[in-house]
Amino acid sequence: MGIAPGQRMAEIWIRQRGSLFGWAPVVLSIGIGAYFTLPVEPSLPLYIILGGVIAVALGLSRWLPFLARPLAVAVLLLCFGLVWAGIRAQSVAAPVLGFRYYGTIEGRIVVVDRSQSDAVRLTLDRVVLDRMDPDRRPDRVRVSLHGQQGFIDPVPGMRVMMTGHLSPPSGPVEPGGFDFQRMAWFDRLGAVGYTRTPVLALAPPEGGAELWLYRLRMSISAGVQARLPGETGAFAAAILTGDRSGMGRDTLDDLRATNLAHLLAISGLHMGLLTGFVFGAVRLGLVLVPGLALRRPVKKYAAVAGLLAGAFYLALSGGNVATMRAFVMVGVMFVAVLLDRRALTLRAVAIAALIVLALHPEELTGPGFQMSFAATTALVAVFGALRGRTDWLPRWLRPVFAVVVSSAVAGLATAPISAAHFNQISHFGLIANLLSVPLMGVLVMPAAVLTACLSLIGLEGVGLWLMDLGLRWILGVSHRIADWDGALGHVPSPGGWVLPLIALGGLWLILWQGRWRWAGPLVIGWGFWLWSGVDRPELLVTDTGGLMGLMTAEGRALSRPTGDGFAATAWLENDGAPVAQEVAAARPGIEASGREWRVRLGAGTVLLVRGKTALEALVGCGGAEVLITDQRLAGDRPCITYDANRLRATGALSIREGAEGLEIATAHEVVGERLWNGGAAPLSLPWRP
Repeated sequence: MGIAPGQRMAEIWIRQRGSLFGWAPVVLSIGIGAYFTLPVEPSLPLYIILGGVIAVALGLSRWLPFLARPLAVAVLLLCFGLVWAGIRAQSVAAPVLGFRYYGTIEGRIVVVDRSQSDAVRLTLDRVVLDRMDPDRRPDRVRVSLHGQQGFIDPVPGMRVMMTGHLSPPSGPVEPGGFDFQRMAWFDRLGAVGYTRTPVLALAPPEGGAELWLYRLRMSISAGVQARLPGETGAFAAAILTGDRSGMGRDTLDDLRATNLAHLLAISGLHMGLLTGFVFGAVRLGLVLVPGLALRRPVKKYAAVAGLLAGAFYLALSGGNVATMRAFVMVGVMFVAVLLDRRALTLRAVAIAALIVLALHPEELTGPGFQMSFAATTALVAVFGALRGRTDWLPRWLRPVFAVVVSSAVAGLATAPISAAHFNQISHFGLIANLLSVPLMGVLVMPAAVLTACLSLIGLEGVGLWLMDLGLRWILGVSHRIADWDGALGHVPSPGGWVLPLIALGGLWLILWQGRWRWAGPLVIGWGFWLWSGVDRPELLVTDTGGLMGLMTAEGRALSRPTGDGFAATAWLENDGAPVAQEVAAARPGIEASGREWRVRLGAGTVLLVRGKTALEALVGCGGAEVLITDQRLAGDRPCITYDANRLRATGALSIREGAEGLEIATAHEVVGERLWNGGAAPLSLPWRP
C-alpha cells in the first residue's frame, strides 16, 4: 500500500528537524526586507495589529502539535522582522535639513574619514547653524574639506567651525537605484556638504574612553606608516587599525580589480585569523605545561583569550558595523567552545546572523552583511559536507586542498553579491586570492600579533618587517594580475528580485534535507536568468534637472561632459559599461542646441532646458511632450513639465517609450512614502533618544 500524503508530509517535515533553526534568520530577514520594500510607512494601528499577530503566533508555537509549531514560529519571525525594522527606523529619527544652506557650520567632530574623491571628511554632532531653530538642526552633518586646509589636526572630540554648503541627503540617482537617503537616515545624518574655507578649532578635544581609543588608533597608524613607508605601511595600518587614509587610489583600484579589497576591511577574515592565531598560540602554550593541561580546561582558557583579543581589535578599529559583525561571528564560535559545542556549524552562523539583525536590521540590504554571511554559510556547509571525505589525500596536501576549496567557495558565494552592488567581476580573483589569502593567515596576521607583543619591549620592528614581506607580495600580486588583459568585467545592475532569488536558492540547497533540496539550483538559475534579461531605462534625468542620459547602440549618451558627475558615473556603472563622462557625452543620440538638449523616444520628445535665459526664450514647450528644467516654471505649459521644485519632490526620472506614449517613473514613486524621504512623519514615541 502507498504512503498517505499526510504521512509523507510528516516524514518530510520530521527530516527537516535538525536544520529548522537555520531558517530562523532567513524568515526574519524576509520580514525585515518586507519593511524596506513597503510603498508606505506602516501606521501605528498596523504595528498594533502585527504585535497581536506576534502574540498569537507565540502562543500557538507552544500549544500546536509538533509538526505545526514551525509554521507558527515562521509567522512570528516574519512579523517580528517587519516590526523590528520599523522600530529601528523610528528610533533613529532625527531632523533632516530641508533646504540648501550656506553659512557658518559649528559642531563637534565624531568621525574623520575620506570621501570617494579622497578628500578629508568630518562628521559633526552638536551642530549649530546660523539662524536656525535648534529643533530643526540636523543631529549630524558630514562636510568634505576642500581648498587650503591643514591649519588644525582634526580629531574626534574637537569642536570646530567653518563656512560651507550643506544640502539634504540625496535620493537615488535613478528610480530603483542605491538609496543614500535611507543609509543617511539610519546614520542620523541630516545633511551633507563641503567647505572651501579653512576649518578652525573652537575647543580642544573632549576626554573619554572613545577619544582615548581613537588617539591610540591614530598613534598606531602613524607609527606603522613611519616604520613602513609607502603602500605597505598604509596597508599594514589599514588591517591593524582600519585607517585607510594612506592608501593610494591606484592601489585601491588594483585591489578591487583582483577581488583583494576585502583584505583591507577589518572583517570576518581578519577577525577570524587574528583570534584563531591567539586561540591556537595560547592553547599550545598551555598544553606545554603538563600539570595545567591535565587538570584544567586549557581549550576554554584559549577561547577566552581569543574572545578578549577580538574585543580589543573591535574597539581599536573604531567599532564600525562590519567589524562588529565579524566579532559577533567569532564570539559565537568561542562561546560554543566554552559550552562544549562544535564551533563551526550552521547553527552558530544562524545565531550570529540573528544577533546582527537584532542590533542593526538595516544592514540586511548592505553588501557587507550579505557577503560576510554568504561566504561563511557556504564555507561551513561545504566543509561540513567534506568532513571525513578527504582522507584519501596525503596529509601534506590537505591544507593546500583546504585553501583552494575555501577560496573557490567564498569567491563563488560572494561573486553575485559583489557584482550586483559594484557592477564588476574580477575574472582572475580566484587566482589572486589563492596567491594572497594563505599568506595573510600564515604570515601577515601572526606577524601583527607578534608586533603587538614585541611593542611592549620596543622590538615591534621585527613583526613589522615580517608584515612588510607578506604585504609586498600581496600588493605585487594585485598590481600584476590587474594588468592582465580582461582582468575586470562589468555587469548591469540586476532587478530587485534577482539577489533575493539567488540567496534563497542557495539557502534552500544548504538547509533543506532531502531530494527537494535540488530545487535550490533551479531558483538560483531563475535569478540569473532574470539578471541576464535586465532592461535598463531608455532615458534618465537627474533630480537637479542638469543632466540626462539616453541609452543608445553605443552605450548611454550623456547631455553634458561635466556636471552631475556622481549621477553620470553611477548611471554608466549601473549599465555595466563604465566610461569617462566626456566619452559618453560625445556619443550621438541627444540633440544639443545652446542650453537645450532634445531626445526623441519614438513619437515622443523630451526637452531639457538649463538656465533662466534659455527658459525665458523658449516658446511653449518647444514642441516637446515633456519639458524638464533646472529652473522654476511660472505658469502652465501645454506639456508635462518637471521644474526645479517638482524634481526636488519626485527625485530622478526614468522615461521610456510605452504603448500609449512616454512612460515616466520617479525615484520617489519607487521608494514610496517613507521616513527617510520625508514622505512620512515619525511616530511620537516616548523612548526615542
